[in-house]
Amino acid sequence: MTDPVTLAVDLQGVATVSLNRPEVHNALDGDTIGFLLATVETLAEDDSIRAVVLTGRGINFSIGHDIEWTRRLTQAGAEEIRYQAGQMVRLLTALDNLDKPLIARVQGSAFGPGAALIACADVAIGVSEALFGFSEVKLGVVPSVIAPWIIRAIGERATRRYFMTAERFNAGKAKRLGLLHQVLEADELDTAVTHAISQLLVNSPAAMAEAKRLVNRIGKLGASEEAIAAGIESTVRVRTSAEGREGIQAFLDKRKPDWMK
Repeated sequence: MTDPVTLAVDLQGVATVSLNRPEVHNALDGDTIGFLLATVETLAEDDSIRAVVLTGRGINFSIGHDIEWTRRLTQAGAEEIRYQAGQMVRLLTALDNLDKPLIARVQGSAFGPGAALIACADVAIGVSEALFGFSEVKLGVVPSVIAPWIIRAIGERATRRYFMTAERFNAGKAKRLGLLHQVLEADELDTAVTHAISQLLVNSPAAMAEAKRLVNRIGKLGASEEAIAAGIESTVRVRTSAEGREGIQAFLDKRKPDWMK
């Protein structure tokens, strides 16, 4: 049996995680979600990993939930459905909180939870022919589990529209909404991903991890006193850290910091 998720790590410490079910357009079922979650948790604990690329094999990134798996869940009880929903939440939370830079290499269309995977990435680069959407209401259900990440990515107003209409939108609209950061042609995708990786690898790993935690925390607080206090504490924590001191000193010395050697 072929693993539904594959992992490859290059000499720079860049891990490429690929959804590996091209015959069903990388649809997500319980096994795939479990494999992907285990892979992300393993990478989170590996200090040698500098960045992670999430992509899919075949023509689509992920069309969302697997049809056969969905059919089986129609016969499931509340506890089983609750468990499976919890697994999806665990996966999205693990991706969102991964303390390495996460790049979504979106080589094709993504729907429902497939789009939510992209929403968890720090950098999302997609091809111009990709389509996106949330068709759950056509089936009488709601994309409830993925809502927090989609709302954060494209905003409450746009989420209401696309959750309720179930209409599809193209890559250009996805970029304007904020789901994608960059849109280009398929033959330019790998060059753009490589460029993004090269920009990330010159940065302090600890500082990037702190930046992600800071944005996730302050993003929920707005310009409140708590957010301002969190920003101050983050500045103190980073500036007094080993990498923070090394980075500033390397800049002053006009040399590369230790993490680039």
